[in-house]
Amino acid sequence: MKGDSRERYGSISRLFHWGMGLLIIWQGLKFFDRIAEGEHWVGQTLVPWHISIGSLLLVLVILRIIWAAKQKNNRPVQDPATALLVKAGHFLLYAGMVLMPVTGILTMIGNGYGWTAFGVQLAAKGDEIPWMASLGSLHSPIAWLLLLMIIGHVGIALVHHFVKKDGVLRRMV
Repeated sequence: MKGDSRERYGSISRLFHWGMGLLIIWQGLKFFDRIAEGEHWVGQTLVPWHISIGSLLLVLVILRIIWAAKQKNNRPVQDPATALLVKAGHFLLYAGMVLMPVTGILTMIGNGYGWTAFGVQLAAKGDEIPWMASLGSLHSPIAWLLLLMIIGHVGIALVHHFVKKDGVLRRMV
């Protein structure tokens, strides 16, 4: 496994990107809970892992931020004309990836459910904590915003690949 270079992202960055992408798609399956109150295969098989996968994503996004900071000077060179937009877009994606599990945890603890990930109790059930529940209520709106940002991210990557043909997508593949 190697780090990033000026020409392309290294194997660790690509593993973070595509691995977390798959886990985020899995998390998106939670939207199926809104169909028939989750009484279907997706709702009964994959969605019960939502809190555990969200907890894993929180750990991974923190590790990814640390890795990105260490690789800052080794990243592919950005087009100066769009560098600020690229940085802002990536900042918003990272913010969404951090806020999603944090608000999910606040929802669980704030409503007195506790927090259990992969069978390990990380916070005990207890009394409701209104301020936590209130902040946790932002979980769903942030999910919709993150979904829009991800669609935009994918769309821009495809524009770079098929329209601009500038090799941006190849750096991450």
